[in-house]
Amino acid sequence: MQRKPIVGVPACVREVDGQPFHAVGDKYLRALVEGADAVPLLLPALGPLLDVPAALDSLDAILLTGSPSNVHPERYNQPPTAEHEPYDQERDATTFPIIRAVLERGLPLFAICRGMQELNVAMGGTLHPRVHELPGRLDHRQPESDDMDVQYGKRHRVELAPGGQLQDLAQGAKTVEVNSLHWQAVDRLGEGLKVEACAPDGTIEAVSIPSAPSFALGVQWHPEYRLLEDPLSLAIFRAFGEAARSGSL
Repeated sequence: MQRKPIVGVPACVREVDGQPFHAVGDKYLRALVEGADAVPLLLPALGPLLDVPAALDSLDAILLTGSPSNVHPERYNQPPTAEHEPYDQERDATTFPIIRAVLERGLPLFAICRGMQELNVAMGGTLHPRVHELPGRLDHRQPESDDMDVQYGKRHRVELAPGGQLQDLAQGAKTVEVNSLHWQAVDRLGEGLKVEACAPDGTIEAVSIPSAPSFALGVQWHPEYRLLEDPLSLAIFRAFGEAARSGSL
């Protein structure tokens, strides 16, 4: 019997009672189990202390999650400012080597929100720190509410690239409605990335890597939230799970 694929999930560093903890949001882990039929495995954000090759030897895929923190701008050759904060440089030091190693090995990679921004920067792209301040752009930030159904409610449509991976997963739909909880966004697109979806204001909302031998997709929204209630979200996680399963023993 084929075992379930094991998906590595790099953690964020959070301070609890003055001490650092390594954490991953519950909704990402549940989505991997319910949508991808996979076993999630947390990877601590230890930077160079984490033996990435050894870790990947035991994994079938990687999921990069969203986070309240942002990629440190020095990663894309820009000076840090208050607009770029908050940071989690321990996560940066962990995820960037993981991205490079995953792509070299051809393992499936799914990147969500901050994860997509990490992928773009890892491919040589840049980020805009406050996209809502650009002329003509939508306010993509999280709604001010304590209700998660409001925070993660559908906010705007995205146009899917004709013939792209996402359009195929959306069964040929030209547009879909998505949530929006980010204030940074892709500025210059990374080398080798293909735009899979854009918001009405031109903000890049999803990317893929056409040259990757396996699943390699990034989305700016959060398909992990209530994924069983959204056909495209479930289709994405199922396709990611199938790609991971193809490499499991």
